[in-house]
Amino acid sequence: MNEMTQLNRLRSEVPRPDPTELRAEEQRLLSEIAAFGASPPARRAMRPPGRTYRLPDRPVGLRGILRVNLRTSLAIGVTATAITGIAYFAPLSPDRGSAVQVAPVAVSAVLQRAADTASERDEPAPRPGQFLAYELQVMFPVKLKEGGREVRYLDRSLLKVWLPVEGSPLDGGVMSSEHLKPKPFPGEPLPAEAGRREGGIGAPSKLTGYDIRPDHRRTDYAYLSRLPTDPAGMREHLYRGLEQDPLADYTAWGNVGSMITRAYMPAAQRAALFRAAGMIPGVETVNEAEDAAGRRGVAVAMVNKFGGVRHEYIFDPVTYLYLGERVVVVDAAAAGAPEGTLLTSTAQLKVEVVDHAPEVRTG
Repeated sequence: MNEMTQLNRLRSEVPRPDPTELRAEEQRLLSEIAAFGASPPARRAMRPPGRTYRLPDRPVGLRGILRVNLRTSLAIGVTATAITGIAYFAPLSPDRGSAVQVAPVAVSAVLQRAADTASERDEPAPRPGQFLAYELQVMFPVKLKEGGREVRYLDRSLLKVWLPVEGSPLDGGVMSSEHLKPKPFPGEPLPAEAGRREGGIGAPSKLTGYDIRPDHRRTDYAYLSRLPTDPAGMREHLYRGLEQDPLADYTAWGNVGSMITRAYMPAAQRAALFRAAGMIPGVETVNEAEDAAGRRGVAVAMVNKFGGVRHEYIFDPVTYLYLGERVVVVDAAAAGAPEGTLLTSTAQLKVEVVDHAPEVRTG
């Protein structure tokens, strides 16, 4: 195999953009070059609306704004604990994340394909009073006290979550869990508590806590089905309320995750969301990414420069179906873990509409 053949095969899993996409990206690049060469006031004037160059110290969205107890956090905010505390953790896993290929055209192509194929699948049509039932596999770090000292390990679970079609997830939401074999921190023994949890199955329980999201950040199907179906309108929704926020781009990226992770929307809104996500400055592609269930895909991602991590949304490389998300260290000093360390991962295995959530035992 010669060098040209190898070059042609490089990143072959990412679809080639069409000429229209290339021209659009060329214009965007030229605008950025012109803005960089302009004076500071002119530079600010030439930036796209909402564009900033700083990121917050952790992702936002559903996982960051729902305050719930430990059991509920497994169902709704499983990555919140991990992402919020990554700066305080030692190396979490020997798994290594793939190197990022910064390629705006490829980002556009991946999200465009995801948008184009959204309408090609059989769509559920849930009604008020019904539930969306999710099957998830998750991995996240746990820190606890054992024998008077702090110990850590990686918790792995299979979750089943039933969320009402309309209203807050706390209004009738139910969760059950099964603990899989945990993973130890590198160089540390597996805590006894972690071993005792393995194989444990939690009976269905009601989600508890409190939901402090503003109404326009709801993620129930009934609300999401009323959102705009055009990319410009959806982008405006992602940035709603962020006009004065210097972290608007990263906050918008977190909003994307809240709307596709443990949430479901009609194909028209989902296609608009993917196209709008491609408009967020700073989005990158990751050639190879693996979800918590071991399924391989291509990811679109944004780097949290202050937290030293890359937050990825993973898609199947053939069907462009959303698979899951993960957080990978890109800056060891900022994250407190070696570069490439996989901190958290999830896999969305199944979504279906059901008439009832399981009965919750009381008393």
